[in-house]
Amino acid sequence: MTDTPPSGHDGPYDAPVKMSGFEVRPEWIDYNGHMNVGYYGVAFDKGLDVVLDDHLGIGEAYVQTTAHGPYVIQSHMQFLRELKEGEPFHFLFRLLDHDAKRGHYFIEMYSARDDALCATQEALFMNVSHESGRSAAYPGWAQERMGRMAEAHAGLPVASQVGRPIGIRRKPA
Repeated sequence: MTDTPPSGHDGPYDAPVKMSGFEVRPEWIDYNGHMNVGYYGVAFDKGLDVVLDDHLGIGEAYVQTTAHGPYVIQSHMQFLRELKEGEPFHFLFRLLDHDAKRGHYFIEMYSARDDALCATQEALFMNVSHESGRSAAYPGWAQERMGRMAEAHAGLPVASQVGRPIGIRRKPA
């Protein structure tokens, strides 16, 4: 493991972190004429990569230099409004919590046309050694960065989608 961050920065971190410049690709459109559910996961992953690479420094360059990498181990998405082909969108990212091996985040996807909230993802990622296939602690510099980012995001209001259970809601009889 390296003591030198291969990318990213030590802060300060925007609260939340905004990532712009995304667009719904033609191949992401399904037979309903909107972005297919599977491609929301792809889009959220592309947004997460920006945070991991450009801010925390635990993305692709980290994987290449350490043979460790972040694996999403749990995810919950909510779909609030459809996106159409060619529609630009952006993300707002907040780190909710972290420990030595894991990060818990919430990311919102907004249409850049009307700023409507289109989807959310709450997820948990874990650092995994490619050699052992098991979880491993992040290096100290990465833990410190996650701590600074989580602290910067701690004052943000909690989104109503965070921690929501999945299931059919029924009205009492």
